[in-house]
Amino acid sequence: MSDEEHHFESKADAGASKTYPQQAGTIRKNGYIVIKGRPCKVVEVSTSKTGKHGHAKCHFVAIDIFNAKKLEDIVPSSHNCDVPHVNRTDYQLIDISEDGFVSLLTENGNTKDDLRLPTDDTLLNQVKGGFEEGKDLVLSVMSAMGEEQICAVKDIGTKT
Repeated sequence: MSDEEHHFESKADAGASKTYPQQAGTIRKNGYIVIKGRPCKVVEVSTSKTGKHGHAKCHFVAIDIFNAKKLEDIVPSSHNCDVPHVNRTDYQLIDISEDGFVSLLTENGNTKDDLRLPTDDTLLNQVKGGFEEGKDLVLSVMSAMGEEQICAVKDIGTKT
């Protein structure tokens, strides 16, 4: 064999997949599905009967979890669909920078500074208003397929 040393580039994701396969016929309303490469929450599922040539079809109507766009897809019920790994994590708000980024406190005491303020006006006003009033806010961050976005705000009292 060779005496050369091999160097491998390490990857931070440890090989974890962003999606997993699930049979289309088993995906239900309020579940998640990937349509056109976007993670979506299913709002409506209808199944057509088998036709002359075989497969029952599932018609999915879903809303993108990050930009709220409505997407549709029709898949044979026996085929597999990609389902995103969706995680929701709570972080305490430390600071809001002038350029629109938030500084969050993680579970292990580190800071997370790579998230922008939410684009949704009501959520944005809740975050900014609560922060300016000196309230302790906990932000829920939804993450799927390499994207993250603030999706909810909780008030846990005023700072002492």
